[in-house]
Amino acid sequence: MHTKRRYLVITELFLPTKGGTAVWFDEVYRRLGGKEIHIVTADVSGAAAHDAEHPNSVHRVPLRRHRWLRPESLAMYLRLLREGLSLAWRHEFDAVHAGRVLPEGLIGWALARLWRIPLLVYAHGEEITTWRQPGKRRAMWFTYRHADRVIANSEFTRDELLALGVHPERLAVIHPGVDVERFQPGLPCAGLREQIGIGPGQKLILSVGRLSRRKGFDQVIRALPGLIEQGTDAHHVVVGTGQDKGYLETLADEMGVTERVHLLGHVPMDDLPRWYNAADVFAMPNRELDGDTEGFGMVFLEAAACAKSAIAGRAGGAGSAVVDGVTGIVVDGRSLAELTEALRRLCQDESLARTLGHNGYLRARRHFSWQQVAAKTLALDLTTEHPAYVEKGNQ
Repeated sequence: MHTKRRYLVITELFLPTKGGTAVWFDEVYRRLGGKEIHIVTADVSGAAAHDAEHPNSVHRVPLRRHRWLRPESLAMYLRLLREGLSLAWRHEFDAVHAGRVLPEGLIGWALARLWRIPLLVYAHGEEITTWRQPGKRRAMWFTYRHADRVIANSEFTRDELLALGVHPERLAVIHPGVDVERFQPGLPCAGLREQIGIGPGQKLILSVGRLSRRKGFDQVIRALPGLIEQGTDAHHVVVGTGQDKGYLETLADEMGVTERVHLLGHVPMDDLPRWYNAADVFAMPNRELDGDTEGFGMVFLEAAACAKSAIAGRAGGAGSAVVDGVTGIVVDGRSLAELTEALRRLCQDESLARTLGHNGYLRARRHFSWQQVAAKTLALDLTTEHPAYVEKGNQ
């Protein structure tokens, strides 16, 4: 990047916190500049070691919710505001970037208006479809509509923002990316299959993500008996942690496939790309549950970068990550029949799986490298002379 911007970035989610959103912000802003970019984020375990080698200026504050407060996140708002004010007094920023609409976006709006600089807010989709509390929704509505630019992570999220009344000219769709050097095909992986007892003739279905019901990992487990009946000797490996672990274990026992379901929890960073390589197909048949849906799904890009075909759910923004019939198969995540057939096709038709995986690999490298995501972010010129930054409508 040749053009440097002085950003104040406010985000609770930032490495070493686990999760795709934390990876997104860390990968992008390290590519947008050096110490002139200041990141205000949560103080978490392992932060000191991570920040010591980070190119940006990272400021850690304790961000905890307290049940006895109303609202519970009031202390978070105050700490973010105090740190943001301190930095804004000492540095001249070109813009404020907020990792989420609340609390970061609302704090960012206050700081941006005080210093008369633009505000950019990231939208992830889930917050729009799941937040029900009236006061929270009003604050979200206000912040999104008063931001000078909103980055939507998918076309689905963009449409949800339009429905909220955000002006189309203030919206930009920028998908998350993937480290195409870390995630790539050809990595050694034979030992991974052996350590969980998967033989050469058996199929490995991989799922990666938080153990949440909407991810559809339970549907993959339900599909295993049908696959076996149809002649597909398959195992299901799940990488991730979350509240559904016990539920998935119980379900595997009820379906009689306990020995074929491997819940690995968190795996070392170097091992994750190898697990993608070890898989025959990647599956996250996401579905909407009570408004909770997938905004995008960075794991689909990780699988694609490793040249693996993927099965995604039709709900939410997963369709932006997986192109149906080109890089994978998109199914109704609620339909066990659709999922079982998609798994059968990709497990039994190796030529099809290779073709879709290769297409995904080319797409990931051409359009989704973190360098490309950073370039698109930088291209959102939010200086006060930009047409998107006008006082009319922001008061």
